[in-house]
Amino acid sequence: MNIDHSILTLITFVPLAGALLLALLPDRDKLMQWGALAVTLVTFALTLHLPFHYTNGTPAGSFQFEQNLSWVTSPAIRYHLGVDGLSMWLVVLTGLLAPLGVLASWRVIDTRKKLFYTLFLILQVAMFGVFVSLDLFLYYAFWELSLVPMVLLIATFGRTENRRRAAIKYFLYTFIPSAILLVAMLWLYVRTGTFDLPTLSALAASHNISGNSAALWLASLAFLAAFAVKVPIFPLHGWLSDAVAEAPTAAVMVLAGKLGLYSILRFSFGIFPEQSRHIAPLLIALGAIGIVYGALLALVQKDLKRLAAYATLGHVSVVILGIFSFTIAGLDGGIFQTLNEGLGGAALFLLLGFLYERYSTYDMREYGGLAAKLPWMVTLFVITALSVVGLPMLNGFVGEFLVLSGSMQSAIAHHTGWTVLATTGVILTASYMLWMIQRVFYGDLGIKSAAITAPDLDAREHLALWPLVALFLLMGLASPYWMQAIDTAGTALAQEPAPSAAATSSGLKIHTDFIFTNPFKEAK
Repeated sequence: MNIDHSILTLITFVPLAGALLLALLPDRDKLMQWGALAVTLVTFALTLHLPFHYTNGTPAGSFQFEQNLSWVTSPAIRYHLGVDGLSMWLVVLTGLLAPLGVLASWRVIDTRKKLFYTLFLILQVAMFGVFVSLDLFLYYAFWELSLVPMVLLIATFGRTENRRRAAIKYFLYTFIPSAILLVAMLWLYVRTGTFDLPTLSALAASHNISGNSAALWLASLAFLAAFAVKVPIFPLHGWLSDAVAEAPTAAVMVLAGKLGLYSILRFSFGIFPEQSRHIAPLLIALGAIGIVYGALLALVQKDLKRLAAYATLGHVSVVILGIFSFTIAGLDGGIFQTLNEGLGGAALFLLLGFLYERYSTYDMREYGGLAAKLPWMVTLFVITALSVVGLPMLNGFVGEFLVLSGSMQSAIAHHTGWTVLATTGVILTASYMLWMIQRVFYGDLGIKSAAITAPDLDAREHLALWPLVALFLLMGLASPYWMQAIDTAGTALAQEPAPSAAATSSGLKIHTDFIFTNPFKEAK
């Protein structure tokens, strides 16, 4: 055996070992910060083994760095880990954001530091586990584990008295659908006798999971509902603005998007390919509406954190539009845009956190005229905004272009009208991002900016931000490097499943032409 056979276990459980170590150490001076930073840097270094040793061009549906061991005999639960072009870069992204989250929390978290960094490292364990698990039971254990530290981080370290309310709302929104997800997983096990994802995907492709189309539909909806809330997909975003507004910067960097989007691609599309295509017109519509709805709400916000929350809703809606087009371009763009959302959102929340450290407010009305005082901060704000709005040569442009072009090529009913509506989101996103920069950094001095003399970015903050800025440019100019692995997964997911005679004759089959009314006249 070499490290390839154990690298995913190391990546997943090194943060857990680090959390246990921090729990045993005394909480004094900067010991917790340095300890958490060391653990996250070691973990990030381990994640870099994956892209450097990943073999591009492998057959669709195959996994690399696999570890497949028997865990429980009855029920048949296996310790099955592996990554492919869909999950590999998400593992690396999670590894990168962890040390940046520690740097962002260096000064902000000054009480109960042991609890904070222990919970943060446990959250990393859960996220890595979700991305590498190929056994449904193992996946569900990590999926539920991710809920616990996030709720505690929001409830304990939120910035206002509303933090407990936001934590409870987040818990209820995500836990209840997850309970329904567990029921669907148990039904799958009863029907197939396995939790193994590759086996379930093979059974789904040959229509051998169940002959009961109604039960399959209910199970697919249970999966989709749990993932849609976690993304969140419009209109299931009720928890988002409160949770983002209250969560500390390190937690909010990983709060929305990646787990839910990955789970839809891996499990909904993998186990329920036919049902996913039948419901795609509805999800394309919700994606397009979410893009515009999120942007319009962001335009009227006065609180910077809430503006960023609704911006996140718009960005994840772009991914939903792309992946449910079921075209290669749309799926590749959606996966790539998931990475972009993680990077751009992290940079934006880092900058907002650093601004809050100096002025103790997220109210835009109290800012203004900061460009002359904080030249480095405004420079990085502008670069981040240009990446988010999709300026050519930056990473956001590649993802948005692929998503919109893939959506326009889709065979899904009424795709043209919804794509046209979604395209207006490009203009609206530029509007609220540039309007935010104008309000905060230009014009007359506000109350806070006039009263407080604050320093520009220091070395720690530069160290946290410049890796993200470098990736904005690299992923824009050298996107084929990332696409080599992503395209294999996107091509496999875009393949039309073989039709089932039983499904074709069933009265329960949903005809995409009648799921909803076309808001635009279909282009001929």
